[in-house]
Amino acid sequence: MDYKNAGVDIEAGYKSVELMKEHVKKTMRPEVLTNLGGFSGAFSMEKFKDMEKPTLVSGTDGVGTKLKLAFIMDKHDTVGIDCVAMCVNDIACAGGEPLFFLDYIACGKNVPEKIADIVKGVAEGCIQSDAALIGGETAEMPGFYPEDEYDLAGFAVGVVDEKDLITGKDLEPGDVLIGMASSGVHSNGFSLVRKVFDMNRDSLNTYYEELGTTLGEALLAPTKIYVKALRQIREAGVKVKACSHITGGGFYENVPRMLKDNTVAVIQKDSYTVPPIFRLMAEKGNIEEHMMYNTYNMGIGMVLAVNPEDVDTALKAIKAAGETPYVIGHIEAGEKGVVLC
Repeated sequence: MDYKNAGVDIEAGYKSVELMKEHVKKTMRPEVLTNLGGFSGAFSMEKFKDMEKPTLVSGTDGVGTKLKLAFIMDKHDTVGIDCVAMCVNDIACAGGEPLFFLDYIACGKNVPEKIADIVKGVAEGCIQSDAALIGGETAEMPGFYPEDEYDLAGFAVGVVDEKDLITGKDLEPGDVLIGMASSGVHSNGFSLVRKVFDMNRDSLNTYYEELGTTLGEALLAPTKIYVKALRQIREAGVKVKACSHITGGGFYENVPRMLKDNTVAVIQKDSYTVPPIFRLMAEKGNIEEHMMYNTYNMGIGMVLAVNPEDVDTALKAIKAAGETPYVIGHIEAGEKGVVLC
């Protein structure tokens, strides 16, 4: 008896590391002091010492049951983007600049080419957010996961000068809400998605005219990363007074998290076009509107509040970063919460 006969292939682990190195290399920043394969990742803080009060911000998350679609479609090179996005978007909406990322992959069987595909997506997410992929772990766990399945989670660390933290404390009635378009469902609510649609290859390969693509491709579209757009806004001289990453819980749970007491966010549902994947889902699943807005991003992945005089500059900066912005509402005085009208 040996470890391989017990279900853990050490040689496959070595091969996975070799295959992923080319992807990891593309994410490197000058501050990275260690190479892939060490026991830890080291990152220099030297360039941030001139901040008045350098403050670390962090985020951790996974991809959730969206992975089930990747298994069925046997497509593994985009879920890593989702994993990075869920972490770095949280850091960015606090005003932070993501610095580095670590991933954790647990699988039933280590297929080196599949693991490399997953890490390729993680690396692409890091490139999109200018974060370095400085380490990670691939755990082969036979008997715990089915051979063809895996889980993916990650952890990111960023930095911000304390005075530049986005907290919502300066929010005022009259401030304008800007939404940035999502790419679709992103990485939340897939337990409901999987109840609405048949989760088999034929169903996911079905082409929908209204989607302009197959159902599987529409659902597997990776989460948007808004790091560069928020940086562009900051560099344009606009102060983001409050910011919310629209994840699980949709508008009703996430928007209030950006507000201070005695302020209410008023959002106009007709201020932008809801992507067809959400309309299709609501129709097929007979899901009432409130539940849709309480579960999904409904086409808006990030919401931010700015002074009215900064709106045009902010919109221009977001467009320059390659994202699509909408003026979706405003702040009023009232009981803390969100009103969709």
